[in-house]
Amino acid sequence: MTINLSDYEKGADYDGDFDKDLVKLQHRLEKIQVAHILHNKRSVVMLEGWDAAGKGGIIKRVTGLLDPRYYKVWPIGAPSDEELGHHFLWRFWTRLPANKHIAIFDRSWYGRVLVERVEGLCSEKDWKRGYDEINEFEAQQVDSGNAIVKLFVHITQKTQDKQLAQRLDDPWKRWKTGAEDYRNRANRGHYVEAIHDMFKRTDTRWAPWHVVDGNDRKSGRIAALTAIADALEKQVPMIPPDADPAVVELARQAFGYKPGTT
Repeated sequence: MTINLSDYEKGADYDGDFDKDLVKLQHRLEKIQVAHILHNKRSVVMLEGWDAAGKGGIIKRVTGLLDPRYYKVWPIGAPSDEELGHHFLWRFWTRLPANKHIAIFDRSWYGRVLVERVEGLCSEKDWKRGYDEINEFEAQQVDSGNAIVKLFVHITQKTQDKQLAQRLDDPWKRWKTGAEDYRNRANRGHYVEAIHDMFKRTDTRWAPWHVVDGNDRKSGRIAALTAIADALEKQVPMIPPDADPAVVELARQAFGYKPGTT
């Protein structure tokens, strides 16, 4: 089914108990992380989206109850000189998670067919070849047991302008905005074209796209966490192990432990 950004612009207010539902989802994600640890699994959660769309706020809430020893957030910016000396996917290969871990990417390898395409940072030949290279890269990861969840957080120009203004008004958030945001804003039409081409060429069976309507922050956050939890639960056995009889016996001897009495 064709993905069109205009289908994700309702921005409806969240009609549930946001705080209660958020905590419920965070506990669900906490168990999903434990399942990764127990079953030696690994996953990538990747977020793309407009500047000021709320990607950071989503990541903050995804990780709210996670064990920091078993996840890593990778904020992806412009490549370094060393990274420019390699294939564009090299810097992502080096950030992929080990078994038991979840890697969260705040922007990703899709920069090749988005910002690098629109801003002329690579040749047309390079970004056009990038679609197949990305699809093959993701297929290799999935085939090797690495689950991939891809989210695009969409907001309208009106919502983006409101968020950019709020960042300027708040002295503790001004660091989050700069000239690059406005250069990208001026090219919005070109970005929309590039985004739709990206969906068309990389919404695959093994790594489908999930678009989040971020025009209402609460609704967007719940939708994003739900999409991540739903996708990961399909990839990770949600089966906790039985207690080790030897450890149960040690607990019995140490303090009189009896199963099911806590």
